[in-house]
Amino acid sequence: MFTFCSLLGAQSESSASQSLLELDGGVKVLIDVGWDETFDVGKLKELEKQVPTLSIILLTHATVAHLAAFAHCCKHFPLFSRIPVYATLPVISLGRTLLQDLYASTPLSATIIPPSALSEASYSYSQTISANQDANILLQPPTSEEIASYFALIHPLKYSQPHQPLPSPSSPPLNGLTVTAYNAGHTLGGTIWHIQHGLESIVYAVDWNQGRENVLAGAAWLGGAGAGGAEVIEQLRKPTALICSSRGGERNALTGGRAKRDELLLEMIKSSVSQGGIVLIPTDSSARVLELAYLLEHAWRTEAKDEDSPLRSSRLYLASKNIGATMRYTRSMLEWMDDAIVREFEANAGLQQKETGPQNSGNSKGGSSAGPFDFKHLRLLERRGQIDRILGQTDSLGRSVGKVILASDTSLEWGFSRDVLKSIADDSRNLIILTERLGKPEGDAKTGLARTLWSWWEEKQNGVVSETTKSGVTIERVNSGGRQVQLQDAKRVALEGNELNVYQQWLATQRQLQTTLQSGGATSLETSADVDDASSDSSSDSDDSETEQQGKSLNISATMGQANRKKIGLSDEDLGINVLIRRKDVFDFDVRGKKGREKMFPLSIRRKRNDDFGELIRPEDFLRAEERDEMDGQDMRQPNKHDTRDTLGKKRKWDEPQHDRQMMSGDSKRQQISRNQRDSIDIPEMPPGPEDEPSEDEGVDAVDDAVAESAPSRVVFSTASLTLNVRIGFVDFAGLHDKRSLQMLIPLIQPRKLILVGGMKDETLALAIDCRKLLVAHLGSSESAIDVYTPEIGVVVNASVDTNAWAVRLTSALVKQLTWQKVKDLRIATLTARLESAVVDPDPDPEESNKKQKLLKHSRRVPTLDILPSNMASATRSVAQPLQVGDLRLADLRKIMLASSHTAEFKGEGTLLIDSSVIVRKTGTGRIEVESIGLATSMGPGIGHGSTFYAVKSMIYQGLAVVK
Repeated sequence: MFTFCSLLGAQSESSASQSLLELDGGVKVLIDVGWDETFDVGKLKELEKQVPTLSIILLTHATVAHLAAFAHCCKHFPLFSRIPVYATLPVISLGRTLLQDLYASTPLSATIIPPSALSEASYSYSQTISANQDANILLQPPTSEEIASYFALIHPLKYSQPHQPLPSPSSPPLNGLTVTAYNAGHTLGGTIWHIQHGLESIVYAVDWNQGRENVLAGAAWLGGAGAGGAEVIEQLRKPTALICSSRGGERNALTGGRAKRDELLLEMIKSSVSQGGIVLIPTDSSARVLELAYLLEHAWRTEAKDEDSPLRSSRLYLASKNIGATMRYTRSMLEWMDDAIVREFEANAGLQQKETGPQNSGNSKGGSSAGPFDFKHLRLLERRGQIDRILGQTDSLGRSVGKVILASDTSLEWGFSRDVLKSIADDSRNLIILTERLGKPEGDAKTGLARTLWSWWEEKQNGVVSETTKSGVTIERVNSGGRQVQLQDAKRVALEGNELNVYQQWLATQRQLQTTLQSGGATSLETSADVDDASSDSSSDSDDSETEQQGKSLNISATMGQANRKKIGLSDEDLGINVLIRRKDVFDFDVRGKKGREKMFPLSIRRKRNDDFGELIRPEDFLRAEERDEMDGQDMRQPNKHDTRDTLGKKRKWDEPQHDRQMMSGDSKRQQISRNQRDSIDIPEMPPGPEDEPSEDEGVDAVDDAVAESAPSRVVFSTASLTLNVRIGFVDFAGLHDKRSLQMLIPLIQPRKLILVGGMKDETLALAIDCRKLLVAHLGSSESAIDVYTPEIGVVVNASVDTNAWAVRLTSALVKQLTWQKVKDLRIATLTARLESAVVDPDPDPEESNKKQKLLKHSRRVPTLDILPSNMASATRSVAQPLQVGDLRLADLRKIMLASSHTAEFKGEGTLLIDSSVIVRKTGTGRIEVESIGLATSMGPGIGHGSTFYAVKSMIYQGLAVVK
């Protein structure tokens, strides 16, 4: 049994992706935990209902559309953090930095508590609603340390390696469930999942790209980049169900491919910066930004040698709040990129060794060349003050300097791209380049800023500026014409008065609920300060909360006793005896008249942390004295807790001063924030620029933001009107499949059932019609035999495989006569036997248990296969015909023939020419056809004179199992 349900992303304008797969035995697999720029917590309601029954979770891409809700679910959904999660290493690393950037950029990512939930928890809030006042109280967002800990729980996988996952504690047995990750292109570490469970073979392929790009190799359908295959690889071919995204199903690829796309972007940039304009390119902060950053950095390296190039005098920037950590992770994952990137890195390493000598080859910064992501021209910006300073830069004559700014995010709803657009909106020399196609909102849905600009570009209402460059490329830019847009900005404000009381009552209610659901654990609503460092890494594994709650009713005071007083604002009466450990400089507590635990000094029991290999080691216990001074206050068990230079446990280089590695003492919060953010970039080749100068106001704002995020808060919206005079351009850098790729590959995959999700309604239905026709033509069956599903959100589709299976019992005598043959990972045997009804066993002993009686009674119903009697064996011997079992690949046959000293080369699709005399063809149904011209040829040394035809035939039979 296999059913599919799309929780988000099916026939919708939203790019968010959430899919639920239910397999035989109640096994539920959740693929992706996506969100969109609205951060509407209501869209996660259905997911929250499914959490207690989930078995495993799979993640496909490190983008907002595929994992933006992961940290929110871990923090606010009970039991979610107990579910095993699987993803590739790049998705884990880049997803971590993406969510850290997201939660640091907009308060809306924390999500607003629904008014209905507040009204149920507090009577005073019900009165507020009656007065038409909306408090917009925010949930407590996860901190950077919490986000890092959530992603540390994800199990990393490699491509093409089958893995049998572990089920969640509440899941039924997985019964041999196997998941395998394959390269999907589109993003670094992007995944096509193959799920094998019993007779079900499911391929989940959402947002993939078959084309090869500058950084990323193409999807693994045909074997990956450089494979050159004409057939889909065997592991992904003929699945019982293919789940594919329909986004881009009506889009035609740009003529000229990747080279034309890159040239169009560069020419559009040159045209604008030559006039002193500023070019804004909104992009994500973890996935597609790598392709853009690599392209522009290498373009600047090339153009810097040309004195007439406008790029030589212009500046290149990349703005995102956590971009330094993102690029640092990227440099360590070159093996996940295209082979050209690996060759470039190896060539650069060899050149550096020649320049610096073998003794200094370890110093990668010493040479004049740079690696693929060692930026010489691209400057990384992580603070708002840096952006304000570069926007006002001029040359020595006071003229504006051309600038290109890559900024997060693509939606223009959060991140630095929104701030940059506000600053450059009034100048027609400036240009904003959209890199993705956006759908129009359906119904009364809110239109975002990026969708508004995309609709203007499609309408071209205020005229188009066309220009033909020297290279013959025609670029088009659409005028904004002074049109106005309404911008809604969100600001975080600390809770006060009645709103704080309402929040405390709601929080108490949620803790009661989580305590009930998570027996014996500190709730996920607790902060890191509430749980001891040496306690279990999962808050649900601690027994302290349960011990404290024994013998006392779950009222508000007791529940609030679990909270952090600093962040919740509890009084000393609410804390009770815990005031001795929760407050500083408090050493006395009056126990007269107290009962129970109020008369005992509170004790926090430190539990030893163990895993399958024994007790966990605390690295900080083994530091040298100088390292202990350097890393004072940092937690070794969370290596990503501080996204600064990774120095812990490493030797200091001889040419690196000791004081450069020391952490600041914390006396000046402003200087510490500035130093940490600068260190996270870590580009010694680039001298400090004006954007790196410290700012007193910037430091104060950073401290205020940190205090506001740590305290209960609400969001305040303000609306402003913005007049746009910038020009709008478009270059498709989405890196997604197009109409040609879908129509070419889906028939080659030959799925029994096809499920289309992840696209707008019109393009999904249109692609379904095209795929049904293509599959009918390719497979030669009727349209009624091809199942193509286009489910909507929340609709369950039954896509079970149409297979009949019977269970029989083999006698011992028959098993001894079987001859097994191995075909890849399977063992096959043929038999001729007699089917008999089971022999009725004598009645069981009355003393046996009822359970055993039921088993015996059930076993009588299974039919039995036994050896044939001698009089029947002779009659059936001539009926059995030889049977070839297996699936021979022409690529494997070519390797075998080359190893046998034959010549073999592909001639056209599905045709292999051997020794220029024998042709081997493989039809779409798997039939092998061998043709020969009948000439006698030499079969190589040691074999003598013979026919190539018989040699090919022999090799084909060797690759198949012949059962008789």
